[in-house]
Amino acid sequence: MSLILAIESSCDEMSISILKDKREILCNVVASQIDTHRLFGGVVPEIASRMHVECVSTVLKTALKEANVDMNDIDAIAVTKGPGLVGSLHVGMQAAKTLALAYHKPFIGVHHIAGHIYANDLVEDIQYPCLCLVVSGGHSELVYMKHEFSFEVIGQTLDDAIGEAYDKVGRVLHLPYPGGPVIDKMAKDGKCVYELPLPLNDDSYNFSFSGLKSAVINFCHNASQRGETIVPEDLACSFQSVALEVLVSKTIKAAKDYGVKQIIVAGGVSANAGLRNKLTKESSIPALFPPMKYCTDNAAMIASAARVMFEHQKFSSLDLSVKPSYDLEEESIEV
Repeated sequence: MSLILAIESSCDEMSISILKDKREILCNVVASQIDTHRLFGGVVPEIASRMHVECVSTVLKTALKEANVDMNDIDAIAVTKGPGLVGSLHVGMQAAKTLALAYHKPFIGVHHIAGHIYANDLVEDIQYPCLCLVVSGGHSELVYMKHEFSFEVIGQTLDDAIGEAYDKVGRVLHLPYPGGPVIDKMAKDGKCVYELPLPLNDDSYNFSFSGLKSAVINFCHNASQRGETIVPEDLACSFQSVALEVLVSKTIKAAKDYGVKQIIVAGGVSANAGLRNKLTKESSIPALFPPMKYCTDNAAMIASAARVMFEHQKFSSLDLSVKPSYDLEEESIEV
């Protein structure tokens, strides 16, 4: 049996989770700041880190109480080391180092994207080899996993991430932050009547969403200049249809080319209903999505990845530093 306490603070959520063995989540406490950052139309890094400092002790006490354990019961301390906002990452890192040092526990630094990927392992066993589509506000990647905790990035965004594009289109439509979930809901009520270009529609596994975002901005500007009225739901539907067409088609192509057993989806945009429906419908290869509560940033996903690292004795030293960007491929464990 193993009990892993994990801390996730890479952006605007401070979360602490305690995982027992592979799937028994004793607690997953998340202190969200979304209402605060919504006032600014996006995450303000300095505010995020300051709010983390204010709540980390309370979140820890709440987590231990909910799990009905004390620190002496914990087998290892895990924390997100990056990618993310440096100030936010530092708060979680220092809290985790302090706990590991004070209670003499093994220390595990976890790559944020590895955490998102292993959120799927909280549902059912990942079938290897597999292909992971990582989609979030800061990432759009295709990752080939030959075996457990093996990462090979075979495709990535050349500019904007898909979640970033959603939020920027949301601003154009004057939607509340974050715009992605709202656009997804609006798309269900709209029709694909506006023509938008397919971004980077080639044979590569890479993505590009900057052009699509710009096309929406220009479309709205030109319509305004002509005094034309745009139906927001129709534009949301048109944008999402094009964005998902590229995501899904390239994912399926890569999955077939690499002969994988399973497609897994990770990151905040994995909650997108349109993506879930389209990939499930069009892929002949089984697709696995994390539960909605584990799509956005949370510590349970960090604990899930840390559990694999713990089993392989992949520990970190206490001089580990946070970084805004870590190479996911360097996290691979040889078997």
